[in-house]
Amino acid sequence: MRALVAQTWAEVYMTLRRGETLLLTVGIPVVFLLFFSAVPVVSVPAPKAVDFFVPGILALAVMSTSMVSLGIATGFERGYGVLKRLGSTPLGRPRLLGAKISTIAAVELVQAAVLVPVGYGIGWDPGGRGSVGVGAAVAVVLLGTVAFAGLGLFMAGVLRAEVNLAAANGLYLVLLLLGGMVVPVTKLPGALGALARALPADALAAGLHAALGSGTAVPTESWVVLALWAVVAPVAAAVSFRWE
Repeated sequence: MRALVAQTWAEVYMTLRRGETLLLTVGIPVVFLLFFSAVPVVSVPAPKAVDFFVPGILALAVMSTSMVSLGIATGFERGYGVLKRLGSTPLGRPRLLGAKISTIAAVELVQAAVLVPVGYGIGWDPGGRGSVGVGAAVAVVLLGTVAFAGLGLFMAGVLRAEVNLAAANGLYLVLLLLGGMVVPVTKLPGALGALARALPADALAAGLHAALGSGTAVPTESWVVLALWAVVAPVAAAVSFRWE
């Protein structure tokens, strides 16, 4: 247990001290939230723009941490031989993985602690479902985190570090545009919209929009899509991951 806690603290410290990681996980989401809430770039299905963008940017924050940050860091650790060495120490592979999962949770808490007050400060109304909405949002975030972490580890485990870096950032941009986070999926043309609804980004964003935006129940489609990705992506990562 002490080894797990020590490695978790080390992972959190290394994550939060990297400037590029802070920019990706906190800086960009805050800038996007402030900009899109104030500037009418796109019309949104909500009385106030901020009520649409706070849940969407929270979804973006989850994706940036659990897929991009985790995937890129793990990819370079694998390329440098760090994973192989740590896995052969008394820490072991299971506790190393546990430390990375704990780090994701810690960073997501930091993101929420920053984004939620900013949202309230610019007029966000999180809907009227109270603790029910918060509980649904937490469940959606947990499923989304598992799904995106699976995708990040899948890329980190099969691609060279430099290729993984490009792939993770490229996928981030694609899912940002197609995920309903800053552009409503209803604005996308038919076939592209149908594709977007099958992706974990839209399922996560739609779930958070319902729980923390409109104050309605999370759509069944969002639960199903997230659950499928939360199973398929980690399994694919576990089967294909190479430690060196």
